[in-house]
Order: sequence, then C-alpha cells, then structure tokens
Amino acid sequence: MLHELRTYTFRAGQAAGAAKNSGTVARDIRGDEYGKLEGYWLPEVGPLNQVMHLWSYESFEHREERRKALAQNERWTKEYLPLMRPIILRQDIRLLNPLVGINPPVDPTNLYEFRYYRLQVGAMKRWTELFTNALTVREKYSKIVGLWSTEAGQPNEVCHIWAYKDFESRMKARTAASQDPGWQAFLKEGGPLIEEMNSVVMLPAAHSPLK
Repeated sequence: MLHELRTYTFRAGQAAGAAKNSGTVARDIRGDEYGKLEGYWLPEVGPLNQVMHLWSYESFEHREERRKALAQNERWTKEYLPLMRPIILRQDIRLLNPLVGINPPVDPTNLYEFRYYRLQVGAMKRWTELFTNALTVREKYSKIVGLWSTEAGQPNEVCHIWAYKDFESRMKARTAASQDPGWQAFLKEGGPLIEEMNSVVMLPAAHSPLK
C-alpha cells in the first residue's frame, strides 16, 4: 500500500472554489478509478490558501500507471485542469508508507490535525517504535487517523493525522495526554530524536471521505 498526500497552494481566496470543483467536476470524472481518495481538507490553522488531499494506491507502480491513465483522460484535461491551472501557485507531494493504517473517526464531523516531524538522520526506526508502543497511552485521549513515514519528498519525516470533535476537544486531549506519565515517558525518549515539528489544523471538504 502507498499513500500520497498532495498539498496545493492557490492564489488568495481561491482554495474554497478549488475544493468545490474537486468535489464536483473532478470527482465526476475520476471517481476512485485513478487512485482512491481517502481525505480532502482545507487548512484552518497553519498555511492558508491551500487544500490537502490524501490518496491510496496498491503500490508505487500502480500510482504511476493510474496517473498516466488520468493524464490521457480527455475530460480531465479539457474540463478540470483548465479550472485549476490558472489559480495554482504551488504543488507539493509526499509519498507515504503507512505504519498505522487509516482509521476513520467514529464521530460524523471532525476537526483534523496533520502533524509532520523531521527526525534526526537514522532515528526513524527508533522513534516509530517508541511512538507506536506509546499509542495505547495517547489514544486514551484521542484517536489517531494514520501514521506514515515519508518516502519522498522529505526524508527522515514522519506524518500523523488526528481527529477531534472540535478545537476545544483537541486542546483538552493534548493537555490531558501531556500530563499522563506514560506519554511523558515517550516524550522523554522520543522528543530528543526530533529536529523539527509542524502542525496544520484542517477541516474536511464536503466531498472528503474522512468527515
């Protein structure tokens, strides 16, 4: 299994319209035939004028074959791409190896947080072991949606997505976890292996499978 997280940056004020076109025009054209859409979000806290969408493929080869097929779809090239190209400023791609598979949240509506950490060179195995062993402690307060190591474009990076009912629930869960001795033990060992930490708080688009 291979996941791909695509982050598009748009001209100011264009992200909501781009998300709408993705949920109508693009979904009508591609469905899940060219990769399965797992989630589609608009950042609420963090970089603005962006959308983030997560796709799954059977393998790297499957992704390459499906994307080549999509590029040859006339409806894609003539109906959808002309809507997007004039407003896109930047495209960033992460190819992700799933360490904890996608776990949809139970609640019907959610606030999501995408966290990505750059680790010390050579620390990936140790950090992910510590983190996955500590998940039973951390998930007492909120559930993880997925955990990945980055295959490309940023080496030595781990990504994880969390779901919360709302921003207040996020703050309560993170405060409670920080006071748990089991999670504190993980932070003591795993924290020094991290070089850089980033976070984006996101809201799901109307057509996002992960709500």
